[in-house]
Amino acid sequence: MNIDRRTFGRAALGAATLLATGTNSYGTKAATLDATPPARLPAAHRFALGDFTITALSDGYLNLGLELFPAASPAVAESLLARAFLPSSIPTSVNAYLVTRGDRHVLVDTGTASAMGPTLGHLPEALAAAGVRREEIDAVIVTHLHPDHANGLIGVDGKAAFPASEIVVAGAEFGFWHDDGIVSRAPDQMKPYFEIARKSLAPYRGKIRQIVGEVEIAPGITAVPAPGHTPGHLALRIGAGNANMLLFTDVIHASALQFAHPEWAIAFDVDQAAAVTTRKKMLEMASADRLLVAGMHLPFPGVGHVTREDGAYGYIPMPWPAL
Repeated sequence: MNIDRRTFGRAALGAATLLATGTNSYGTKAATLDATPPARLPAAHRFALGDFTITALSDGYLNLGLELFPAASPAVAESLLARAFLPSSIPTSVNAYLVTRGDRHVLVDTGTASAMGPTLGHLPEALAAAGVRREEIDAVIVTHLHPDHANGLIGVDGKAAFPASEIVVAGAEFGFWHDDGIVSRAPDQMKPYFEIARKSLAPYRGKIRQIVGEVEIAPGITAVPAPGHTPGHLALRIGAGNANMLLFTDVIHASALQFAHPEWAIAFDVDQAAAVTTRKKMLEMASADRLLVAGMHLPFPGVGHVTREDGAYGYIPMPWPAL
């Protein structure tokens, strides 16, 4: 991918709305947070997938404004949100997933830690509620290096939050965020993202495995390249035999909008055309193969099925007793 200022496109505008310079918290109406959020209980939900145990972990939520979907028709979008009983500032989950097989624990993404405001950063409590200590995590798969997925790699002291873990990330993702030439060409609004991405991995020097293409990361966990949102954005196929799940990560940010209109990219997709192509491919695969899916921004616990509906798609969440 040839990255220049034009390629970043609206990603820079999205970045400007989501990371307030110098505060590391959300600001502006595009990502409004409650001034005094209600007290949260830790949220973790565990279910079986063949001989795997999957634990959905809630880091919290953020609100996304319609202005972050530049291709969306405001009237159509408002109608879809009204049908889903949602406000125009869309409450959006931030999820992570713990994959356990035998005594091996693999964490997929780490949440935001302190980077993005008071309604986020709750993954440590969710892990504790699930009865898993951070020192027990054998590997962390970072699907991409945006702060809501990678900032939880480090603690408030700047040290590794998962000291026993190997870190797995796509080589294209690592290369993008560590390329000084790309940083020099990036709009100023994007530069804090590069700083956060680099800082999140710095304590793990010597323990980072960069992968390329569709490869098995661990038995039963296969990386599926899903470029567009970021150059090295990963989806994962998890399971074995007839028990399989497609974890499609950030293919969907707003379920009420993007299943019905997969052509509506979100502003912080680095390559919006590629992100749309990837989304359509993933949704078609999930619906055609009747795959169980999970997503980092689907309503918690973020697990369900994709349906094909009149040239678009729909989403049916799995009822908790069935998980």
